[in-house]
Amino acid sequence: MTLTRMLARLAAFCLLSLGVTTASATEATYRPTVSSVDIGHFWEAYDAAIKADDPDQQRAILQRLYIDRGTPGLQAFMQAKGYTAQSYVDAIRSYPRYWASIRSHTLRAPSAIAALEPELRKFQALYPELRPGSIYFAVGALKSGGTTQGDKVLIGAELATGDETVDISEMTPKMQAWLTTYFHSRPFDNMVLLTVHEFVHTQERGPGQNLLGQAIYEGVADFVAEQVTGRKPQLPYIDYGPKHGEAIKTAFVKDMADEDTSGWLYNNTNNPFGVRDLGYYVGYAICQAYYQKAPDKQAAIKQMIELDFADKQAVKAFADKSHYFD
Repeated sequence: MTLTRMLARLAAFCLLSLGVTTASATEATYRPTVSSVDIGHFWEAYDAAIKADDPDQQRAILQRLYIDRGTPGLQAFMQAKGYTAQSYVDAIRSYPRYWASIRSHTLRAPSAIAALEPELRKFQALYPELRPGSIYFAVGALKSGGTTQGDKVLIGAELATGDETVDISEMTPKMQAWLTTYFHSRPFDNMVLLTVHEFVHTQERGPGQNLLGQAIYEGVADFVAEQVTGRKPQLPYIDYGPKHGEAIKTAFVKDMADEDTSGWLYNNTNNPFGVRDLGYYVGYAICQAYYQKAPDKQAAIKQMIELDFADKQAVKAFADKSHYFD
């Protein structure tokens, strides 16, 4: 049996396991599309590409065997991250040890799919208005372990399945520093948490229009994912944030109306603390404060998810009601 067929069968089995009845109003009543077939297609294309030393030939192979055969999820992932066939050629040629060491990890994706069923049930119990979405596991070109586009959750298996055993020795010092921290968090062990976080984004009205809005947009996803799974991401901002909360709050207030979010979100350390993604911590802390003060906890979750992040006044009102900045 080919790798693609094996993964397809596993994905189909997992998809069936996610299909549930409509016997009661508390049960999930939809069948999300969950697919990992792009992973098998990638490795078929990879095996063919590395046999052809010419970059033009490699680009044509990746286009034909991977991209042209891609699921809607792969197409959305490529659009969201600006991937092209050349992106894959560049990544493969630059980091051969990386790809050799990550391969077996990516093939674990179907087991993560199977673990999603109970968490999606919990999510709908927490938020009965949950809308259907699609979850796709694909292989990207080292830009994102997970993102969304519309109702699609897009997981980059070449990052999200890794751990400390992956060989990053060929990468730049900056990439090594990032991936050392990221893989130390053991993302595969937290795959369900990551996927639920991204699934929350498919339900939100986002993204935000300034730093405060975008921080709360991410904070809602972190907070709701914790309520569903009982877990937090094992990333530096989780430990660092509470220990330096007042100083972070003071610095954040100075920037929160800015449209530039780069110092606080998406792996940038250009802030007074030199710690990545502290905007996630601030957004989470605002949501936590809001939730703790809310008399109706389920209504609070609904209000978080349905907040209009494009409305700066609504976002500011939400933050004010949390009293986090008081």
